[in-house]
Amino acid sequence: MARIKPQALLQQSKKKKGPSRVSVVTIAIYCLIVVVVAFFLFASYRHWTRRSKYPIEDTFSSAEHDSSFGDSKKINSPKYAVLQTSKGSVTVELYKEGSPEVVNEFVQACQNGHFKGMLFNRVIKNFVIHGGDANRPGSTEDWTSRGKHYNQLDTSLKHEAFMLGTSKIRPDGGGFDLFITTAPIPDLNEKINVFGRVIKGEDVVQEIEEADTDEHYRPKAPIGITDVTLKTE
Repeated sequence: MARIKPQALLQQSKKKKGPSRVSVVTIAIYCLIVVVVAFFLFASYRHWTRRSKYPIEDTFSSAEHDSSFGDSKKINSPKYAVLQTSKGSVTVELYKEGSPEVVNEFVQACQNGHFKGMLFNRVIKNFVIHGGDANRPGSTEDWTSRGKHYNQLDTSLKHEAFMLGTSKIRPDGGGFDLFITTAPIPDLNEKINVFGRVIKGEDVVQEIEEADTDEHYRPKAPIGITDVTLKTE
C-alpha cells in the first residue's frame, strides 16, 4: 500500500476546513436578511398603527368643520335690510326667528334683484304703503282700498306702526310684495306675514305716506325702491 506524503495530508486538511468559512458568510447573510425583515415589519406596524388613528381625527375635524360652517352661516345670515327709496333709505330689522321661511324668501328675492325698481303702487295715509304689482290677478286692492274703514276697527299689537310684511296669498305665483304699516291697524293675520320692523328711516316712511294720490290711493308721482342692501350687523 502506497504511503501518503505529509504535504498531501496537509492539503487535504485545508480543503476540509474550507467549507467552514462559507458557513460563516452564509450565517452573516441570513442575519442581515433577518434584520432587514424585522426592520420592515416594525416600520409597517408603525405605519398602520398611525394610519388607524387618522380616520377618527378626520371625523372630529370634519365634524368641527361642519359645526363651524353652520355657525358661520348663522353668523352671516342677514339681520337687517336697507331699502333705498326715491325718498331716502329705510332700515329694517328682519325677524329671522319668528318668520324664518319668509325671511329666507325675502333675502333670496333681494339677491335676485327683485325689488330694484319696485314702485309703491298704493299709499294710504295712517294705514299702509304697498309695493308690488297692483295689476296682477288677486291683488290687494280690495282690502287696502278700504283702509279708512279698517282704521276705525280695533287694532292689533302685532300689526303696529312701521311693521314690514308681505302677502300670504299670491295667486298665479305672484312675486314677493311689501307692506309697511304707517299706524296700528286691525288684525290682518289672514292677509299679511309680518317678518320685520322699521328701526331707522321712519321719517322717510312718513314722507312716502304723505304723497299725493288719486282716488285709488295710487301716487300721482312715482315712488319706489331703487335697491336693497342686506347687512349682518
